[in-house]
Amino acid sequence: MSSDEPAPGEGPDGTDEPFHPLGESWQDELEDLLDETEYDTELGMEMGRDAIRVTKGELSEEEFHERYHDDVMEEFGEDERPIASPDDGDDEGGIGATLSKFATGEESRREMLKKAGAGVGFASLGWGAVDQQEPEQEAVEDPSEVHPDEDATQWGMTIDLEYCDGCLSCVTACNAEHGWDLGANWMYVLAFEDGDVESPDPDNFESHRDFNFLVRPCQHCTDAPCEKVCPTTARHTRDRGGLVLTDYDVCIGCRYCQVACPYGVNYFQWEEPNIDEEELSPDMVYDYRDRRVSSRAPRGVMSKCVFDPPRQDGNFGESNVGTTACEVACPPSVIQFGDKNNPNSDPSRYQENPARARVLIRLSTMLPSPDNLPSMLEGVGTDLDAITGAVDGLDEQSIMLATAVQITNVEYDQEAPPGDTLVDQEATILEVVSILEDHGLALQSEDVLSELGLTVDQFQRPPAGSGEDSPDIVVNNREDVAQQRLEEYIPPSGNEFKLLEDLGTNPNVTYLGQEPGPEAHQVPGPTSYEDVGMVSKRQNVLEDETVGLGIIDSS
Repeated sequence: MSSDEPAPGEGPDGTDEPFHPLGESWQDELEDLLDETEYDTELGMEMGRDAIRVTKGELSEEEFHERYHDDVMEEFGEDERPIASPDDGDDEGGIGATLSKFATGEESRREMLKKAGAGVGFASLGWGAVDQQEPEQEAVEDPSEVHPDEDATQWGMTIDLEYCDGCLSCVTACNAEHGWDLGANWMYVLAFEDGDVESPDPDNFESHRDFNFLVRPCQHCTDAPCEKVCPTTARHTRDRGGLVLTDYDVCIGCRYCQVACPYGVNYFQWEEPNIDEEELSPDMVYDYRDRRVSSRAPRGVMSKCVFDPPRQDGNFGESNVGTTACEVACPPSVIQFGDKNNPNSDPSRYQENPARARVLIRLSTMLPSPDNLPSMLEGVGTDLDAITGAVDGLDEQSIMLATAVQITNVEYDQEAPPGDTLVDQEATILEVVSILEDHGLALQSEDVLSELGLTVDQFQRPPAGSGEDSPDIVVNNREDVAQQRLEEYIPPSGNEFKLLEDLGTNPNVTYLGQEPGPEAHQVPGPTSYEDVGMVSKRQNVLEDETVGLGIIDSS
């Protein structure tokens, strides 16, 4: 290390300003945690700082590799970091190569321990050091130059914070599927205030929408700084689906990834997991490469949200590909998981037109079943009044919304990924519209469209009672009218963001709704972790921290 480099607690300019986006107290806690391991604390802090600088475009990957290559070699016996180096030459042997072979089944655990033990000692694999540790207390390239392959699948999420109700179903479902110890929340949901927005008293509120929520899984960054500091290739981005994963059989528990992660999503398994090894299904643990990347981590190993690779690999059937436990369990369907590179996927469609997507979700369960509707229409007249008066589940508003869905229908070149639901919900609604038209309801006629409020001339004036100063709602065609009606029924948030996007990590989670401000702090939500049998270890500490400054939980 050169003497002019800033110390771990300093900013790039040598000031006392913390380098970590989650703030000074978070950074101090990370340093304390590294002190409890057998690995070099100063090296871990410096590498974490500079890995974030690489994603921000302040330091090139080549410079980063050279700056730490000798130190990493001395500390770990091998430098397997997946970043560019000047010679880009990898020697075979060493702990990284040995562990990688073990992960792919080329060598047994016994053989791996013999080879690794000769060079760096048994304790450095993580298990020896854990015995000495106490469990945690309750409680430079421009970033725009990251060019992911848009033709390949990229699993990610769109999360609508506006309609989250803070029920924590996603947290409990993730725990049930993966078995992580309580408090190691791979999925975390919190209510917040930031000085500009407030959340109500959890014992006295009118609507869950009055709360400001943040739903925080791992962001599965396209340019993940946690991966840049891993000396053994344990933390890696999988080619299939772009998932950022940890190979439990390769991880040595150095915790450097925890320092480099801007989002605070990494967890260290301090003691023996609560779920025994024999209780884990191999189909849930191993991915298509036979690498151990899912379910709870073994002792002395790092873990985090994984976006359910066994599901994506088809271990649980084709219908579960493109789904996650948290998405399936979400009652208001605010978590939309799928291929972010496919415009016909659930997260892409929801992000593109949230009002329409929410109408699909709600309306598909309100309308009569297409299987039953023809018999319900027998002997019923063909005009709007006759149909709405005779068929339960059909009123003028529901028919208007279904017609608006038909008018705004988009034909996609790509098929929807398996497991996606919006396309099926849309198909149900369009089938209802088709049955009504076959029955004789002229939904495309100007008269019926006028009855439904879907004609252009109805939008050439301010809404009734809105006052003289209200601006006209300008529409150019029937599609614009239909879209306006969808947005009147379910108003979209009007705000879209990615967490800490300015760092250049290119996260694959997109949020709709209120973005936490720099002074955001956690407050009690309508449902506590204790209410659902879960644990928020860090909740009391985080109430005094800032997001993003710092309301993001990790242990």
